[in-house]
Amino acid sequence: MARNIVTKEILDVGLIPVIRASSSAEAIAIAKAIEAGGVSIVEVTMTVPRALHVIEKITDYFGDKVLVGAGTVLDSETTRSAMLSGAEFIVSPVLKRSVIEICKRYSKTVIPGAMTPTEVLTAWEAGADLVKIFPCDSLGGAKYLKALKGPLPQVLLIPTGGVKLELVGNFISAGASALGVGSELVNKEAVASQNFEHISSTARKFLQAIHSARQ
Repeated sequence: MARNIVTKEILDVGLIPVIRASSSAEAIAIAKAIEAGGVSIVEVTMTVPRALHVIEKITDYFGDKVLVGAGTVLDSETTRSAMLSGAEFIVSPVLKRSVIEICKRYSKTVIPGAMTPTEVLTAWEAGADLVKIFPCDSLGGAKYLKALKGPLPQVLLIPTGGVKLELVGNFISAGASALGVGSELVNKEAVASQNFEHISSTARKFLQAIHSARQ
């Protein structure tokens, strides 16, 4: 899929659900629940057992219906492996130029992580399509995001870490281009009890909140 189309899909949907799981089967079940909730994007972290296999399975199952990305990517070798497994976008918790470079080489959307204004601008100038602000809650949440957008209005930011449903409006108002959401959507208790409808329901609520906040 073309990089500009992938980036536009992320911006249009406004939500990247982050999947962390204890097994590949669990991760695939979570992805199905997220898609059932109306979200056409999932990020599978490299901390999931057999993560590359999971990316392949989800991609095979959904085809073009779901945009699959790889998260917690720390090096260029993992980046390339994730691409070959079907990942259409790459997310990292850190700013690693080699990861950005290989994504640009193969025309894949890349979302590096940053904390400070210097890191944000460095990532953007290096070719990031969007920049992940992580861990956003520890840095001040929506207030910190708004402070970053002041001098850097051109940078597309995705806050991740502590993005709760009731705070969606605050983050969108602060200038978030999309939201990265993990445990607030993929609830551990729901996963443990296999209550995947809860995950689907929460996904729908996040989408509704984003839509309302953007109006």
